[in-house]
Amino acid sequence: MTDLPTFGAGIWHFATYKDRYATDGYGPPVGLLEQIDRAGAVGELSVVDLNWPFVGFDGTLDDVKAALASNDLKAIAVTPEIYTRDFVKGSFTNPDPAVRKKALALMHDATEVALELGCSYVKLWPGQDGWDYPFQVNYRDVWQLALDGLKELCSAHPEINYVIEYKPREPRVKIVFPSVARTLLGIERIGLPNLGILLDFGHSLYGQETPADAAQLAIDHGRLFAIDVNDNMRGWDDDMVVGSVHLVETFEFFHTLRRNNWDGVWQLDQFPFREDSVQAAKQAIRFLKAIHRALDVLDDDALARAQAAHDALAAQRLVQNALLTSMAGLESA
Repeated sequence: MTDLPTFGAGIWHFATYKDRYATDGYGPPVGLLEQIDRAGAVGELSVVDLNWPFVGFDGTLDDVKAALASNDLKAIAVTPEIYTRDFVKGSFTNPDPAVRKKALALMHDATEVALELGCSYVKLWPGQDGWDYPFQVNYRDVWQLALDGLKELCSAHPEINYVIEYKPREPRVKIVFPSVARTLLGIERIGLPNLGILLDFGHSLYGQETPADAAQLAIDHGRLFAIDVNDNMRGWDDDMVVGSVHLVETFEFFHTLRRNNWDGVWQLDQFPFREDSVQAAKQAIRFLKAIHRALDVLDDDALARAQAAHDALAAQRLVQNALLTSMAGLESA
């Protein structure tokens, strides 16, 4: 078997969640250091993505470093919270120049934290950048504001990578970076080497993309810097445990990464509202190991012949053989 990939998770995987119904949360609050301890309890995570600022945490960055070290974890990324109440009309695209300045200051601060932690990238999820109604915005203006803000940020820190996590909607009805194609268009317009894409598998499903195709397009442009994996019912960004719904498409996604020798972290972005967060991460990694084994046993030559002939049934037989053989070994994994 080829070497296992590095596994990671967003630290929010181990938090407690709220929604518009359970406004008091689905459990007691979980502090940052306890979240890190829960990530460590999974046993097979190597890296975590941390939100910035550390909301509700009154310790120091050294305390965070110590907690990561004691759990044998490293920070792979910092995600600045540019999608909160302060930025309800956008971060990069906010109509108020003072708010845009505040958002960029937060991103600069997050970058300094990322550099201090030795992270690989800063993740940008501009969830409030977009619109909700026809005629609400001038589309040319908001697009240009997004590109100008990104260029300013990335130009100021050439020593670290930035990734855009695109998503079709939520919290805005329309987000300015909704798809792999539009995100690539913006990145190529900016033209800086340290700006790429974080492809969230669930966002791609939710956007009615084929995630493997989206990954291939990003790879072909040299811009697939990171991935997050999860699952959903395709009607919403449910952030379910990876592999729980779209097993074959998940396999195809990772096959595309393997075929292109993409060797980044296999990172979890799951929201186990009602499940034990440590067990949800363990189950996800258990499944991802089966996917990894299936990639090893898949007959790639036969698959290439089937794909060259556009023979769907032959391709499906090969995929099912590889998946079912590998999945059968899960209980002993």
